Amino acid sequence: MSEIALPLEQISVRRPSVVKTVLKRATPFLFLAPALLLVLFWVYRPLVETFTLSTKQWNMNPNVEPINVGLDNFRYIFTHPDFLQAVLNTAIYILAMLPFSVIIPMILAIVTNNLSNRAKNIYRALFFLPMIMPPVAISAVWRWLMHPVNGLINSILIKMGLIEEGIRFLSDENMVLFSIVIIAGWKMIGFSTLMFSAGLTGIDKSYYEAASVDGHRRWKQTLSITIPLLSPTIMLMIMMSVLMTAQWTFAYIDVLTQGGPAGASTNVYYLLWTYGFKNFNSGLSAAAAVVFFIGFGLLALLFTRLTRKIAFYDN
Repeated sequence: MSEIALPLEQISVRRPSVVKTVLKRATPFLFLAPALLLVLFWVYRPLVETFTLSTKQWNMNPNVEPINVGLDNFRYIFTHPDFLQAVLNTAIYILAMLPFSVIIPMILAIVTNNLSNRAKNIYRALFFLPMIMPPVAISAVWRWLMHPVNGLINSILIKMGLIEEGIRFLSDENMVLFSIVIIAGWKMIGFSTLMFSAGLTGIDKSYYEAASVDGHRRWKQTLSITIPLLSPTIMLMIMMSVLMTAQWTFAYIDVLTQGGPAGASTNVYYLLWTYGFKNFNSGLSAAAAVVFFIGFGLLALLFTRLTRKIAFYDN
């Protein structure tokens, strides 16, 4: 049977309709639409309102119209000593929290990694227990422990002959900031330890077997294998400490010191809360929030780029 050749113009090619093509490409976004709408409503809408409110003066009274003040709120923030003190205290909090969120948890995770599964789970539960306790209850316990007269810590130190009179942990300007760090750090050790333990489970055991065959001791294996392969987790915890230390310490500042004495324990989060809910100046609080949002956003971007350059991923 001979084939009949048809002219090209008589050959009809069925193409999918434009509507079907659009629907096919839009299908994933239709599934994501509910989540995207929630994010837009609960995240980006308040963010836009915060930027708008930062240029106004308003006492949060619904019967009072906000007054447009331009950049006056930002000028006040950058020239007021309370802001500079809060930023300095926050920087000290971040540096002082790093041992509790990175160094100590990493050591605990490495030391307990070779235990049996049952013992490992028990230790992890003990480490994580403070994390699930409410901050208000923790603050009440630590207030008693650090009491200058009847506190257990001072009683032990006096009996040991290390001090002659009780230390005012929460009312001394030189002690209050580091007292808050100890409380918040004690609570965060468990979470960080679990993060490092999760990072250790992803390390291939054959590396340690090869190192043992080559005669490397345990400490050298830790330095040459464990820590480099934990670098992504280390960078993650450092970034979390920098970005979230102010939030982690807020509850203890509010319950135990209210930012005192003389602003010695306040941080940027507590300053925002003071502007908004003590002074009822929502515009000033929004302006400070915008400044911190931009500052912490730049830090997050910096850490993301550093992680790409420094962290070592086992592929």
